[in-house]
Amino acid sequence: MTLSETDTTTEPATAPRPPGGLTVPPGGGRTLRTAAQQVTFKVTGEQSRSASSFEVVVPPGFDVGAHVHTRSEELFYVLEGELDVLAFEPRVRTPDGWRGWQSTQGDRVVRATPGTVIVVPPGCPHAFANPTEAPARMFFQSSPPPDHERYFEELMDILSADGPTDHSAIAALRRRYDIEQLTPLRHDRPARSQ
Repeated sequence: MTLSETDTTTEPATAPRPPGGLTVPPGGGRTLRTAAQQVTFKVTGEQSRSASSFEVVVPPGFDVGAHVHTRSEELFYVLEGELDVLAFEPRVRTPDGWRGWQSTQGDRVVRATPGTVIVVPPGCPHAFANPTEAPARMFFQSSPPPDHERYFEELMDILSADGPTDHSAIAALRRRYDIEQLTPLRHDRPARSQ
């Protein structure tokens, strides 16, 4: 066959089909619950190469504790309620609590209300706590996947165990998942106002 001839007996080549997207309806996703936290997996490493996404309900009195990641980048978006949040390097990392921390630029802990976005690059100390008497709800994204998915699964196992929180198990878990704990995780209901 010459360049000017056309072979009409073969079928035309079909283009590869683009990958399908993902739609997660309200209330959709796998949910893990303990008295200390509720996490719904919205997008996992099976569906996204860039980030895992979660909806997190933070009960009154829960404090994740200040911590830092060397590899992970995180994004938090407050949907309901209020949270105290930290996302800066303090002048001094005191081990007893992060709420009084201040950066050399004057940054302080912020009371995050619905619509607040917090972006945390690798190496940035961060924390959130619910100091109110009502649950808070936030969208949380962690990159790269699936480390935070596995972390949440193992953390929920620890938090759902009977008896007091096993802080040494949480510390070991966090070391395995790129989390340097700076202040302790706590779950104490706030004192009621009189």
